[in-house]
Amino acid sequence: MARRMWLMLLVVGLFLAAIGTYKYLQISAAIKQGSSYQPPPDAVTTVIARLDDWPSSLNAIGSVAAVHGVMVSADLSGIVHSIEFESGASVTAGQILVRLDTTTEQALLAQAQAQSDLAKLNLDRGRQLVAKGLIAQAEYDRLDAEARTSEAAVATVRATIARKTVRAPFAGMLGIRQINLGQHLNEGDPIVPLQSLDPLYVNFTLPQQDAADVRAGAVVHIAADTTVARNVSGKVTAVNSVIDESTRNVSVQATIPNPGLRLKPGMFVDVTVELGTHEHVIGLPASAINYAPYGNSVYVVETMKGPKGQSYKGVSQRFVKTGRGRGDQVAILSGLKPGEEIVTSGVFKLRPGAAVVVNNKIQPSNETNPRPEDS
Repeated sequence: MARRMWLMLLVVGLFLAAIGTYKYLQISAAIKQGSSYQPPPDAVTTVIARLDDWPSSLNAIGSVAAVHGVMVSADLSGIVHSIEFESGASVTAGQILVRLDTTTEQALLAQAQAQSDLAKLNLDRGRQLVAKGLIAQAEYDRLDAEARTSEAAVATVRATIARKTVRAPFAGMLGIRQINLGQHLNEGDPIVPLQSLDPLYVNFTLPQQDAADVRAGAVVHIAADTTVARNVSGKVTAVNSVIDESTRNVSVQATIPNPGLRLKPGMFVDVTVELGTHEHVIGLPASAINYAPYGNSVYVVETMKGPKGQSYKGVSQRFVKTGRGRGDQVAILSGLKPGEEIVTSGVFKLRPGAAVVVNNKIQPSNETNPRPEDS
């Protein structure tokens, strides 16, 4: 009985040993295969780095403002008698916009005119009498003062009537009417906004370290929504003489034309100020830059050596110093050499030493002055 038990234990032991040996060999083979596994190369697009001559410039965000812009308001109180403009219409300087009721003033004018006429008659009689010595010179002086006072009263009433006719102070485009016929207006009540739209001001700020580089007369380029305005150029007309203490920025004002009156006061625009100098940089598509808190980098395609000494096309990470943007491109100030092959798309999936295959059939946009297809 004991012999049969020992025989059974020996058979079970041999079976377990065989199973363990098999699994050990299987796992060892998998480990060996995994250690020699090479992931497939990543498909990327590339561009050859080359030096470009970029004009030196400064970029900022600006706000459009009218050279002349006011809210036309009532000079005196009164009832709106007639409205002689349409919302959104263009007007000339001095054009009548609104007439207020002047019934009372017209009556006062007639009264003042009658008193003025009487005073002139009395003055003419007094002139004849003083010449004959029938009245004293003092009496004549009183009549002369009364005549001039009456004339001033007439002029005052006429000025009041004129002030109740609201006119456009300058040529421009009206906004939306804010009054109605028969409405009583108090002094200073708004009537309609009026803006002079050509030319326009563009106000923007620059850091204090750039203030010395900007001068009146410098060329500026304005870019807004492509459906609104593109390639509008003007000139810097004023640079503030003080630096804002809270922001350490200097305010700059440029004057630009407004063809087609497409730009409106209050719009924000991208401003580029030309400094009149040039710099040599390497321009790369923005998609080539791997932005990170610890530094910006790009991937350079090079011939690399594998663990067994084999050669393959791989990438190495190169930290670079970036400058300003220009269209689709970003200026690389340092970290690259002309002639190096730089990855322009697929950067997010790469790591240093990764194998790549270059396919440049479809390239990312790389224009300094891009034109969207739908613009």
